[in-house]
Amino acid sequence: MTNRLDQTARASGGEEQGHQRVVTVRPTPLKERSLAPDLARGVMLLLIALAHAPYFLYTAPIGTIGIHPVIGNLADRLAQGLTLMAVDARVYTMFGFLFAYGIGQMYARQTAKGTSPTDARRLLRRRHWWMIAFGAVHAALLWQGDIIGSYGLIGLIMVPLFFNRTDRTLKIWIGVLLALTAVFGLLGALASTVTTGQPATNPQEVQLLSIAEPHYLISVLERFPAWIAVLIGSLVGVSLPAAFLMGVLASRHRILDNPGEHLVLLRRLAVGGITAGWATGAALALQHTGVIDIAPDGVVQHISLFAGTFAGIGYAALFGLIAHRVSRRSAPPSGPVRWVSALGRRSMSGYLVQSLAWGPVLAAWGLGLGAQLSSWSVLAYAVAVWAATVVLAVAMERRGLRGPAELALRKLTYRGSAAPKPAPMENT
Repeated sequence: MTNRLDQTARASGGEEQGHQRVVTVRPTPLKERSLAPDLARGVMLLLIALAHAPYFLYTAPIGTIGIHPVIGNLADRLAQGLTLMAVDARVYTMFGFLFAYGIGQMYARQTAKGTSPTDARRLLRRRHWWMIAFGAVHAALLWQGDIIGSYGLIGLIMVPLFFNRTDRTLKIWIGVLLALTAVFGLLGALASTVTTGQPATNPQEVQLLSIAEPHYLISVLERFPAWIAVLIGSLVGVSLPAAFLMGVLASRHRILDNPGEHLVLLRRLAVGGITAGWATGAALALQHTGVIDIAPDGVVQHISLFAGTFAGIGYAALFGLIAHRVSRRSAPPSGPVRWVSALGRRSMSGYLVQSLAWGPVLAAWGLGLGAQLSSWSVLAYAVAVWAATVVLAVAMERRGLRGPAELALRKLTYRGSAAPKPAPMENT
């Protein structure tokens, strides 16, 4: 089957070099980067911070919905409701979509510059193995919910299976994976409602063990197996692979690179996805706070999780629309957009820096400040952490420095290839 990415690359001036391995490793100059993906990644890190912060309220009792406490004043309840409605189960599919979109961009650039499709895929495979390694170290040292390794694993499996498939095949598999997500999730939700004579348990409680552990070395032993479960769950849940395929499809047609050519589609994705996600999330939030009781917690949570897949794609589409409007009004972009985009260009580094503000400060094995915070105050802390990473990214941008994690991953990915060093202010 014809690979649309290969077609796009050859049309833009690249050609295969037979069996000769040609690897071009100069990253994309800043002025040539698309605004929408960088802006979306920068805001995505705020959503990730808001999603992670509640895990560190390790002394607060939790119910069967998410990881949020079942206690709190009005400000806490509002914070819990906001997170359940707009953040939980929304950000990871957005990340998966953007991750796949970036893979498509990288592949197209490499083949356009003369790298054979086989060698380009070899680079991607090496990159994904190193992402798993990065994730393992990150999980062992700091955060058991690491997603770098999860996306590396998804890329390692999905690229050889689907990168040379037609658009029609991708659309069919997206539908199949979404259907499986709905069926498996609903079956699990219904199973959780069966009366066993025991109170319902929250499967996410295992994620709190290493956070509540006061001894760091013991926390490592608890954290790593929890990360393995996260790694496996990223595939078993199948919503992330579906979001990945959506990102591959979007990258082929450069939907975020050229948002002006896809405004109708982007509007439909943004309005439909965000509406579905927020409506079901609001119902879940109202149930969690005790305002209403629609159905068993597992059923309501499953519906919200399923809708979260579309909300994550809707967020990505929304930032494509914002980037289009910003680009039309000003060149270069205004201050806040430029600052958040600077963080987006260093998203992996920003993600890892956040972890230094979680465990060492909030966990029991660190300073233990999570025991002193509540739902609203820990979200305020998360916003402050994200704002600090924006400031750091802007400072690096002004000095022409790339993200250290991106730089390390890039060097490991392209190790052994003869190529010029990247110019300042360029980022992979």
